[in-house]
Amino acid sequence: MRRSGSTRRVGHTFRTVAVGAVCGAALAALTAVPAQAHEPEGRAPHWELKDSGKPEVRFRGLSAVSRSTAWLAGTAGTVLRTTDGGATWRDVSPPGAAELQFRDIEAFDARRAVVLAIGEGEASRVYRTDDGGATWTESFRNTDPRAFYDCMTFFDRRHGLAMSDPVDGKFRILSTGDGGRSWKVLPSDGMPAALEGEAGFAASGQCLVGSGPKDVWMATGGAARARVLHSGDRGRTWTAADTPIPAGDPARGVFALAFRDRTHGLAVGGDYRPDQASPQAAARTGDGGAAWRSAATPVTAYRSGVAWLPHSRTAALAVGPTGTDLTTDGGRTWRTVDTGSYDTVDCTPDLGCWAAGEKGRVARLES
Repeated sequence: MRRSGSTRRVGHTFRTVAVGAVCGAALAALTAVPAQAHEPEGRAPHWELKDSGKPEVRFRGLSAVSRSTAWLAGTAGTVLRTTDGGATWRDVSPPGAAELQFRDIEAFDARRAVVLAIGEGEASRVYRTDDGGATWTESFRNTDPRAFYDCMTFFDRRHGLAMSDPVDGKFRILSTGDGGRSWKVLPSDGMPAALEGEAGFAASGQCLVGSGPKDVWMATGGAARARVLHSGDRGRTWTAADTPIPAGDPARGVFALAFRDRTHGLAVGGDYRPDQASPQAAARTGDGGAAWRSAATPVTAYRSGVAWLPHSRTAALAVGPTGTDLTTDGGRTWRTVDTGSYDTVDCTPDLGCWAAGEKGRVARLES
């Protein structure tokens, strides 16, 4: 717009029993009552800041591969990568990209990643690397001045989608079948008409998310109603559902989605202006996005990113400029657990939960 849990990663292998035990213990500590004075400091899981070395950059793009490996994408054409748990970060930005705004990155492993630049016309571009960012190939450059790409997602290592704000009254969808090496615009026949003023928010790389081999959801705002669109055939046909998250203004709507499977999903958003309240800024679905229900106790303020905690059917984190909220009941109720500023969050099966945002901020969940 002009201004998942495990769904964002592919190809992971892990030992479910061992990792599940670790995650279960950490989740229990995270959701417990505050530690007593005699307990060791830092015992409960918390965000631990990592020095990105880029305080001038705002990172809205994040792709967590594991507890040790993560990729960041941000302003001034910046892409960073860590393979040692955030102790050090390597600047692997594509050459000649300093004028671009990277808002989404999808990594397959420590070497292969696809990054999306947003903006009108040719500012919207896609790059891919196969060697850890040592070299990049520009695989898509938008030539339609009416298009503005916001987010992308991958179903597996080959198949992925990217979305643009409406062109000729409908959201535009890009598709790749070779891991982001080439892209084509899908026919718009199966896309419902956009509402007046409707668009996506390029705030966290989570306005387009997938789950499984074919299901994908798109978050919208800016119109009279905030909607979530769903496709069960990799973006060829879509259905739209209203959400209870307030809209009616270009600054309000659904900013991020997370699905832990093809039926259970979370939506967060609100009004991104710091002087505006964001009531009812969280919703949940149990039927694949056909219907959305308000959280009984919503997130406390505008939230731009959301992710399910690994190995949990009920716990998730939502982040925004004023803090992090936690749900332990599948999105019915939320409570604030941290007040640091983050724009996006992503988790991996080995409890590699990461968050990133303004002023070069990046953190990993530690216990």
